[in-house]
Amino acid sequence: MKKSYLLSIGILVFIAGSALQSQSTKPVAPAPTATVAPTASPDAAAESNIDPRSKALELAGAFTNDGFKIRDGYFTGTIDAKKPQIFALNLSAGNQYWFCVGAVPADQKLTVSVYDENGKKVDSEKYQDLSMAAAGIVAENSGRYFVYVALEDAPKAEAQKAEYSFLYTYK
Repeated sequence: MKKSYLLSIGILVFIAGSALQSQSTKPVAPAPTATVAPTASPDAAAESNIDPRSKALELAGAFTNDGFKIRDGYFTGTIDAKKPQIFALNLSAGNQYWFCVGAVPADQKLTVSVYDENGKKVDSEKYQDLSMAAAGIVAENSGRYFVYVALEDAPKAEAQKAEYSFLYTYK
């Protein structure tokens, strides 16, 4: 009796599984696609969709190809041409760092400088491409360092401010 009971349950499971499988293979109508109005130029559309964090991540991504890791977290806000943003970071001796910043609008020129805890400017490698900038250092001592992000000479009155995103990589 036990064997026939188990055999009956096995047959029922097989039949139920076959029925479910045949139901799931029915074709499904494709989801409707959204239509997008054409823009003036593909480059203008691509540029307008890029936010400051995407620019900073794009720049930091280039350093990850060299073995750098992107530090968790990032800083965002508005930068004024008259007032640089200052980030106080604890760094470890012997590690290499790249401090990356991106900004919008795209015609903003940024600079990144690094200072030690005594206010002495640290020699750094620089990368600058208008609205993206980076500074790379090797920390000589463990301790607090200050990263200054500044908006360079803004030619127009309306270009005195920009939205920025700051992050850094380490190795």
